Amino acid sequence: MKHTLAVLAAALITTASPVLADNTLDVVAQFEIQSPEPSTSGYIFTRMGVAETLTNADPKGALTPGLATEWAASEDGLSWTFTLRDGVQFHDGSAMTADTVASALDIARAKPGPLAKTPVTGMEAGEGAVVMTLSEPFAALPAYLAHYSAQILAPAAYGADGAGVRVIGTGPYRITDLAPPLGLKAEAFADYWGSAPHVPMVSYAAVSRVETRALMAESGEADFVFGLDPASVARLGMSDAATVHSVAIPRTLLIKVNASHPALSEPEARQALSLAIDREAIAKAVLRYPEGATQLFPPSVGDWHDDSLAPLAYDPEAAKALLADLGWATGNDGILTRDGGRFAVTLTTYPDRPELPLVASVLEQQFRAIGVELTINTTNSSEISSGHQDGSLDLGLIARNFGLIPNPVGTVLSDYAPTGDWGAMGWQNDEIVELARAVGRGDGGDKERARIAEILQTELPIIPIAWYRQTLAVATGVEGTVIDPWERSFGLSDLTLAQ
Repeated sequence: MKHTLAVLAAALITTASPVLADNTLDVVAQFEIQSPEPSTSGYIFTRMGVAETLTNADPKGALTPGLATEWAASEDGLSWTFTLRDGVQFHDGSAMTADTVASALDIARAKPGPLAKTPVTGMEAGEGAVVMTLSEPFAALPAYLAHYSAQILAPAAYGADGAGVRVIGTGPYRITDLAPPLGLKAEAFADYWGSAPHVPMVSYAAVSRVETRALMAESGEADFVFGLDPASVARLGMSDAATVHSVAIPRTLLIKVNASHPALSEPEARQALSLAIDREAIAKAVLRYPEGATQLFPPSVGDWHDDSLAPLAYDPEAAKALLADLGWATGNDGILTRDGGRFAVTLTTYPDRPELPLVASVLEQQFRAIGVELTINTTNSSEISSGHQDGSLDLGLIARNFGLIPNPVGTVLSDYAPTGDWGAMGWQNDEIVELARAVGRGDGGDKERARIAEILQTELPIIPIAWYRQTLAVATGVEGTVIDPWERSFGLSDLTLAQ
């Protein structure tokens, strides 16, 4: 049932609450909006309910209808048909048609991103449906279409070169003011195809300092605040101004290793670094999480988590023994040396996630305890990928998201088959490439996923530390908060205010 903005505003006023005195729900997080371009900033537009994708995902990662109501592959797996939802309008009043959807997806797959890495060779607009042809079967395709870069925008949203110049989506909220890099404002879209949102206006602000974000939550200046550090979570937990919500998400805090580095090229050296990490201490004392990571894939990614896998252990004495067997000897200053060189490496991380520099400081101490000198370089997150490209990265402390594509095989293919900017570096495993591609095609299952996890646990081209939890501070009086573990939506359209 359609509701006008006036009706929504009137309904809100009758629930009179100081939380949204200006009828606007204010969202704050650490991520800047680079531009209207979906491939770079689309995750903000989908999370804010401005833009939508053909497929969605439920809290367990199962695909659900979005702008497509159903989808099916041909018998040979070389084509997929996506039936489109009827009666959908873009925010500029134009109709969503098979032609506009096919055009938006063609533009998306011409840009760097997950869709460009699929075997899609063609896109055809049919009667109320879009048909995609493939060079080989790819069972994960519907999950790739849930990625924010595959959001469907109106033709007027793109410039002549295909770059995003305006954000004209189909979501429950329509942008009224876009001001990169720091924010946007949006209002409820009266002609939305689904249920009308209860809150008439929303805003997003990018705030880099975690202390500032926490103060905004505590003072009531912001209503939805993400990216809090453990100290802020503890303080807000005792505040009457906000309620703290937390949920396990398919994201892992890990060390990305340059396996071509002379000190890190042997698997035993990477195993030694792993044995030096006291994951339980980091999780409980630093992150305030219930446990550390025992393997790469957290339980929240379902079929990829293998309970039978021998867990990663903390054993600094075993770490020292492995390094001694590799020819490393303790120098006068306590740092290991071999062939005249010191075991000295730089760990690069970024402050966008405030817990990363804290963890880096602990790792510096734990690595020194086994004779490894660690220099911490806290900088922009882009330095991780650029260091991967030019080979200058030694170690990178990152938060890797396995939920950008609801089927984690997308991230596995990107990181290890072949290796990518946020995955392995200087390391190649042909068996993983074949296994991951088999899972992607749909002819690989539990056995192949378990073998991938086993190889990564043994070779350690990346070193897992902790499984993430998403933490959110919500203003008192805002009800209906549900944290999306796949980080695709803030769920703003389902929020209500306390009577």
